[in-house]
Amino acid sequence: MNIATLLSGGVDSSVVVHLLKEAGYTPDLFYIQIGRNDDELLHCTSEEDIEMATLIARKYGCKLQVVDLHQEYWDNVVAYTIEKVKLGLTPNPDVMCNRLIKFGVFEERFGCQYDKTATGHYATTEEKNGKIFLTTANDPVKDQTDFLAQINYLQISKLMFPIGHLMKSEVRSIAQQAGLPSAKRQDSQGICFLGKVNYNDFIRRYMGEKEGPIVEFETGKILGQHKGYWFHTVGQRKGLRLSGGPWYVIKKDIPGNIIYVSKGFAAEAQFGVEFNLRDFHFITEDILQDADREIDITFKIRHTPEFTFGAISKIPEGFRVKSAKKLQGIAPGQFGVIYDKHAHICIGSAEIY
Repeated sequence: MNIATLLSGGVDSSVVVHLLKEAGYTPDLFYIQIGRNDDELLHCTSEEDIEMATLIARKYGCKLQVVDLHQEYWDNVVAYTIEKVKLGLTPNPDVMCNRLIKFGVFEERFGCQYDKTATGHYATTEEKNGKIFLTTANDPVKDQTDFLAQINYLQISKLMFPIGHLMKSEVRSIAQQAGLPSAKRQDSQGICFLGKVNYNDFIRRYMGEKEGPIVEFETGKILGQHKGYWFHTVGQRKGLRLSGGPWYVIKKDIPGNIIYVSKGFAAEAQFGVEFNLRDFHFITEDILQDADREIDITFKIRHTPEFTFGAISKIPEGFRVKSAKKLQGIAPGQFGVIYDKHAHICIGSAEIY
């Protein structure tokens, strides 16, 4: 079996190569380069990552190819992100990067030559009745199925997640025992491949700054100033620079560039028990076709180890999710990721509106 492996230079994908070699495979390795070398602010240094990837390739006798997809990333993922931000929504670049770049452009140009593509994602797959389903990882803290919830069936049927059954501590232990150079590297944080780029710097580069008032929702009192509604999302608590908190963003006036906030437990307007989804994307099959009645599910509206119990039903514009408990910070534009009631199978996802 010919296997392509996406290698980032981090510990997770390095352990993937180690496990594949132990299983008798010699995968071809690919490092996807996204950073814009011609942009000083958004330059994403990849030298250390490529050096680590090169060391792994040499250690295991694998071929390594550096694939430059920065233009495709900017034309697709960045365009999507900026469009949503301008509308006052809360986009998820990581979700779209997986769908359009890692398993989209890469698969069309390179992965199509291989039987399988292996990655260091914390996820698993399971076969039922001849079909492949995306299923959750053993490590609930590291589970990344919510970031994979927009991929399609062709993509999931070709993917391998060799570390999905492991805890992060076990992955680190394997890396140390194998003497991998990436064993002690910290996990990257940030936008997809742009892990070294701060999200607000990224948005500021394209949207700039525009001062506007921060207004107390209940009283209409101006509490302070912000630098643009695009830096804030519903449910946000940090970064408001207001005293006497905690303060939460509960509403945005996009045309007026106004951020409305409320304090602590008085902010009932920031809580809700239901939300609507549009343009639902099913990964394997539509298992909600009987949702004219409520179907028990679990779901996530942000990246978190916890699943929330609820029910989903069809409405003319898409689906409505009712939560078993109050939710804080339901932000339009976020992806609502739907799982079966056992929090095991990831059914798919859709945008909250």
